[in-house]
Amino acid sequence: MWQPASERLQHLQTMLKTKLNVLTLKKDPLPTVIFHEPEAIELCSTTPHSKNRTQTGYKVTYLGKVTISGSDFLSGCTESAVVGLWDTKQMSLTLDDSITSSNAVLEIRPFQVRLHHLDERGKATVAMDTFQVARIAYCTADHNVSPNVFAWIYRQINDDLTFQMDCHAVECESKLEAKKLAHSMMEAFKKTFHSMRSDGRIHKSGSSDEFPEEPSTPDDG
Repeated sequence: MWQPASERLQHLQTMLKTKLNVLTLKKDPLPTVIFHEPEAIELCSTTPHSKNRTQTGYKVTYLGKVTISGSDFLSGCTESAVVGLWDTKQMSLTLDDSITSSNAVLEIRPFQVRLHHLDERGKATVAMDTFQVARIAYCTADHNVSPNVFAWIYRQINDDLTFQMDCHAVECESKLEAKKLAHSMMEAFKKTFHSMRSDGRIHKSGSSDEFPEEPSTPDDG
């Protein structure tokens, strides 16, 4: 039976009101669930961010660097360089007692080592030195002058394309942390050279156009 447009519109409005009433009735029990679950989710998402770490790595005291000669890097090859850097640092501490003990953060990762120099409060980074892992020829945490010292020999390439071998050293907060840095450097070596060989940048013999033929394995003991 045909109905005028006004009656059809009225009938449609009545049906919509009925459905809205049903939806409203079904929604009544939900507020207790709606208000509890977002609260729990918010707590779970914000809890992991309570740890505010500005830098990753180990807090260290950078002792400096010294250029060394020779290319045979065996056990004890960094000892004399470290002794000189250690004595210079101790003299500086004697003359100026305001120098903070930890002034840097050493971060070791595959391909790159980062030395973040901190401000006087030891908080913000004021400068950063980067070292390519493939150019590190040797590293060790075994020094007679102090078991807390970790050192590495780096092949520094100059502007005129000549290079020199620099020994860098840092004092860690403990002997264990110095050992951990040496172990981390060894792992960074393995991952870096494995990736470079996979990419074809290093042949099976270990030689390439840019890097030394056989970089010395870091000493973790």
